[in-house]
Amino acid sequence: MILIRSIVLIASVMISGSIYSQTSASTTVSLTLPVVTLMDIEPTGSITLNFTAPTEAGNALGAPTPNTSKWVNYTSAITSGGLTRRITASVNKVIAGVNIRIQAAAASGAGGGTRGTSSGQVILTTTPTTIISGIGGAYTGNGANNGHALTISLATNTYANLQAQANTAIVITYTITE
Repeated sequence: MILIRSIVLIASVMISGSIYSQTSASTTVSLTLPVVTLMDIEPTGSITLNFTAPTEAGNALGAPTPNTSKWVNYTSAITSGGLTRRITASVNKVIAGVNIRIQAAAASGAGGGTRGTSSGQVILTTTPTTIISGIGGAYTGNGANNGHALTISLATNTYANLQAQANTAIVITYTITE
């Protein structure tokens, strides 16, 4: 009797195993994720900043209203274990007696990932100066109101060095690098 029960139990297990058995298969997927380093300034075009002459003798020049119309946008995909990226800015020439200042705001708008951190307000020279650091795998969204708003301003520094100038073009160069 015990033998018959054991045979029936073994047969039940074998039949249920074949009825409820599962199979699996696999597929290999090839993936390419390129290293990406893209950056631009939006909207394109020039800005104008003009000092104003005082209307009363003894008063200082009037500094122009800071320009806040430009945005820096970027896309960054770094290598595994790669360094973070940074954005620098420099000018093609320095005007005696005048500081050209720039400040990147915190990232806002669309985007995601490890977006960079502003270095605060910096004075631009012909040597590239970091304005945003710590950019990892990230994107900011495209166009104005996405990325980091830029505030560009002028201020006098040494009055003794000021010289009258009209329509002096200064080029600000932005670079994204590791």
